[in-house]
Amino acid sequence: MRSFEYDYLLETPISHSLLADMRVIGEFRGRQFLYTEQSPQILEALRRVAMIQSAESSNRIEGIEVLPERIGNLVEKKTRPRDRSEQEVAGYRDVLGSIHVNHKRLPLTNDLIRQWHKTMYHYTSERAGNWKKKDNAIFEVRPDGKQVVRFQPVAAISVTSFMNKLINLFDHMVDQKKTDPLLLIASFVLDFECIHPFTDGNGRLGRLLTQLLLYRCGYEVGRYISLERVVEDSKETYYEALFKSSQGWHEVKHDLRPWWSYFTGMLLAAYNEFESRVGTIISAKGAKREMVRRAINHLPQRFTIDDLRRACPGVSYPTLQRVLTDLKKQKNVECLGRGPDAEWNIRKRYP
Repeated sequence: MRSFEYDYLLETPISHSLLADMRVIGEFRGRQFLYTEQSPQILEALRRVAMIQSAESSNRIEGIEVLPERIGNLVEKKTRPRDRSEQEVAGYRDVLGSIHVNHKRLPLTNDLIRQWHKTMYHYTSERAGNWKKKDNAIFEVRPDGKQVVRFQPVAAISVTSFMNKLINLFDHMVDQKKTDPLLLIASFVLDFECIHPFTDGNGRLGRLLTQLLLYRCGYEVGRYISLERVVEDSKETYYEALFKSSQGWHEVKHDLRPWWSYFTGMLLAAYNEFESRVGTIISAKGAKREMVRRAINHLPQRFTIDDLRRACPGVSYPTLQRVLTDLKKQKNVECLGRGPDAEWNIRKRYP
């Protein structure tokens, strides 16, 4: 809300590098529809993997983890959640699924955000879906174990008015079309995190809101490449950018540029990966094998099949074994032991 007051974000200077990044993202956006028409089966394979990775990564960022052998079936609703972590992943899955399917019919309202929060905790015994009742703070744990306040969010008593203003000002600026919608979306997410309207779940909701707002502006890469995984892979930079851009937020003296830079960089990484995957897959029949080969390229020099399974959720164990066998015959990898826990060594990266 502070970023939108008095047209504050419109007065923020933009660097040439940020402008260049937004131009490239716009070009990616224009090409994504060509892939949608030409490669529907391949995109379906990517969609399934992205859905699993998104539910897993967004929760894992918050310290909520599910066993690798459980995550695929849980996200695809082939099994029921059996503990608190799985319950929260299942709730996130349900909200994300509704965004993918119904984003055109989802108006940005406080009611929607509170309903998402309720759905996220639907499988738990926690009562959710209401703004926080008590003030909270964002803490940093120092190496010596000491906790220090990293940011003091909006007081509980002010959440309703701040959220109302945030949504109204955002919609007004979108209608005015005075700046690129990507900057408006990034600013909205930053302000949401600074308000921190719930006792828990704000980070995950911020990432879900990112997905919805990008959809509304025609950026659909999150359907095929997990934005949450990209964030998890750059988690330290993500938190650092949020921290830098939140300083001075209450006084409307904050610097939006660190967060804008991170946000556009995250999208660029996702689009680059999207085109890299779709552009190199020749047929849907070999889509999963191709994704496994590409995943191996991003693994450490030595890895186990469990590492590979985590990198390729939704891909069956036999398929992973077949790809490893093929690469072994081609002398691109070698097995350093026996059994499922054996390490594999990458001798030659897949081109």
